[in-house]
Amino acid sequence: MKLLSLAALLLIPAAASAQTSPPSAATAPTPPAPAPAAPAEAAKFTLDTPIQDIVADAAGKAVLEKNLPGLIGLPQYEMFKAIGLKQLQAYSDGKLTDEMLAKTATDLATIK
Repeated sequence: MKLLSLAALLLIPAAASAQTSPPSAATAPTPPAPAPAAPAEAAKFTLDTPIQDIVADAAGKAVLEKNLPGLIGLPQYEMFKAIGLKQLQAYSDGKLTDEMLAKTATDLATIK
């Protein structure tokens, strides 16, 4: 019942504003806004994608093996596979450099 009352209260200002004076003849109607352009297809993987999701894709796994050899084979893989590479960088003691991640991001962006 409270939800119904709240919904009714929210509609009152909208109804009141809809009953404003009619537009004058001197006011020309505004043309509709152009439709937004179709967004570019987003990359399938980013540095925030969980590593296990990247590894599950053959092309994604190839990118990781090329740019970060040995990462998937680490004994700690099970501990960090659910986080993205950006998050993993903070725990890598400098072993995952900005340059390595930039190259990996570029290669991942090519996978659609």
